[in-house]
Amino acid sequence: MSDWRKTLVVSAVLLCASFTSVWTFVEEIDDSLVETRGDNDIWLIKFYAPWCSFCKQLDPVWHQVGSELKSVGSLVNVGKCDATANMALAKEFKVRGYPAIFMWKKNVKYNYLGPRTKDGIMDFADRVSGPLIRPLTSVQLFQHALSRHDVMFVYIGASSPLKGVYSAAAQDLIASTFFFSASRDIVPKTVSLPSLPAVVVFKDGTYFTFNEVSDGELKAWINKERFPNYMKVDSYTLYAMGESDKLVLLALLEEANVGQQSLRCKSIVQKVAEEYKEIYSRNVHFGFMEGNEYINGLIMGELRLPTIVMLNLSTDSYFLPLTSVDTERHLVDFMDQVLDGSIQSQGGNGVTQRIRRFIYETKVTLVPLFIEAPLLGFFLLCFPLGLIGFLCMLCWKIRSGRGDNDDDDGEELVAQSWCRRKVSNKKSD
Repeated sequence: MSDWRKTLVVSAVLLCASFTSVWTFVEEIDDSLVETRGDNDIWLIKFYAPWCSFCKQLDPVWHQVGSELKSVGSLVNVGKCDATANMALAKEFKVRGYPAIFMWKKNVKYNYLGPRTKDGIMDFADRVSGPLIRPLTSVQLFQHALSRHDVMFVYIGASSPLKGVYSAAAQDLIASTFFFSASRDIVPKTVSLPSLPAVVVFKDGTYFTFNEVSDGELKAWINKERFPNYMKVDSYTLYAMGESDKLVLLALLEEANVGQQSLRCKSIVQKVAEEYKEIYSRNVHFGFMEGNEYINGLIMGELRLPTIVMLNLSTDSYFLPLTSVDTERHLVDFMDQVLDGSIQSQGGNGVTQRIRRFIYETKVTLVPLFIEAPLLGFFLLCFPLGLIGFLCMLCWKIRSGRGDNDDDDGEELVAQSWCRRKVSNKKSD
């Protein structure tokens, strides 16, 4: 065999070996994991369905995650499970859709709801697999953590009942954000603390201290403050923001070929977020979103881009400016009108809106299907309608049959009564 052929064969073997080695970092698991898993085992699991296109798109990313976790010596086991064939395990995790991502640590199952990217999943795995509360033991370590995290929650002080509440909140929210602890001498002297112990959030170049009187429950406060004041928003982030009970102000931009008008719209929102932080940050999230498909589904309409919209995700309602927003002052006036109730909300989650949303989502689903695969669309639409019609006809026939039987029975009773009267009359004669 010539040298170039040998080189080609060796290269092919090495390439296949590399792909095989990467593939073995992800284990195919089944229902038996419930029995075989050790008490200290940590599993990162993707539940999928063989027919799910989103699951197939995630597959290469999932194997990259498995490879990288192994390369850094992580103790996390990475697996994937066919939820349609292993229903016991899927039921154990209460899987509702595909793909679903969970981490199983000790007896707790953490659901990942973030973007399906390698960085997002790796961050989730690092956060949940590590300590619940990470101690910052030096000034250098504190500064390093501060430089790495856009949002950082820190418990400052010695043990106290507040720390117990903080630990409980961390247990519930560790899938979403990091939690740290430090002594007072580790935290910069420029951080003014009214008393100790304290819980402080560092974000947007400043910090806020938790106050139970004004902020209420600690867990709810953390859930509100775990996002930067201004950020790029995707559908996963927007869904999570809905749990914070804050309004969300968005600049909606084109996904490609962003023009000057879009850049101006984005700049206005960003400046208001920064310059009016002290006024609005406790009630409003600010950000920008590329594309309008997700928002169109929420409002059941078509928004022209660029535009500005404010969302109340707890009620599925939204607010649109009554006039064009060309300056920061215009945007502030719009926000004030929303907050004081001068602008009427649109949408909502009432019965009528739910019916409209069902019709809208059905239309959005079926129209592209009829365009791309008309026969399949016709079958999916007509089969259930035909089945419903058949069942209605069957019920009608059964009821008609019962009605006829009731008439026959009535006639028979009348005849029997008439005969009895005739016999009685003859006896009397």
